[in-house]
Amino acid sequence: MTQLDVLYRFGAQPTEREAMALARIREVYGIRQMTVSEADRTVRVEYDATRLTEAIVHNLLRRTGLDILERVSLLPPQPVPEPTPAAA
Repeated sequence: MTQLDVLYRFGAQPTEREAMALARIREVYGIRQMTVSEADRTVRVEYDATRLTEAIVHNLLRRTGLDILERVSLLPPQPVPEPTPAAA
């Protein structure tokens, strides 16, 4: 089993209907965990990559009616290395 996480930012707060549809996603075989942060307007899904792809997870979320705006990188920004002066 290969576990992956994906994080999406959404626009409008989920309605009751969308929240119920999101709860049903947890029942999909391969979805390990799902966390919705209404304060940050994000949804984080942990899934089994041997069963599902990121595209399938994205499609499942879109089908709930949730207003997905973008995928958010889970990696922090990496520092840009400073150029070294050329040796004379």
